[in-house]
Amino acid sequence: MTARDRLPPWHERHRLANGRELLIRPIRPEDAEPLRAGYALLEPSRLRDRLAGATDLTEAAADRLARPNPRTEFALVASEPEDPGTAVLAAVAYAQTDPAAHEGVFTILVSRFVAGLGVRRYLLTRIAKWARSRGVGALHGELPRSPDVLQLAQSLGFQLHEDETDPSMVRVSLDVPRR
Repeated sequence: MTARDRLPPWHERHRLANGRELLIRPIRPEDAEPLRAGYALLEPSRLRDRLAGATDLTEAAADRLARPNPRTEFALVASEPEDPGTAVLAAVAYAQTDPAAHEGVFTILVSRFVAGLGVRRYLLTRIAKWARSRGVGALHGELPRSPDVLQLAQSLGFQLHEDETDPSMVRVSLDVPRR
């Protein structure tokens, strides 16, 4: 591996099931506009609307999401392997904890153009890794009712809970042993 091939922390190349390569990396302020431009394509819409607090993403909300507080928030994007600000964003994974990191919540949104190609599964592993690295006591989120995603969630230690309000979704929680 050459110095050119090495990526900064939390930067990884990920090959989709269709052979296309994406770059998984922390969100950057330059991603605010591409996030806004493609926000309506991210699914599931129920989680998208909850993350934005509305059905569409305002400029202020996009800027806020693109500048996470490193003490309490973590956000990854799956993008084309191009510069931040110009790369199309295929997915977003966002997690937030309370200041003491006792509990956290996460949301994973995937563009309908790459849905079913393994991006959500991969981002779930990264969110679980982040929670463990931060010593987050418990992590909660919702996932679409997809057998392979839910199987992965269980293999990572997540507990599955039925969502009575939406049968297409499953609530998941991960208890992380405190250090």
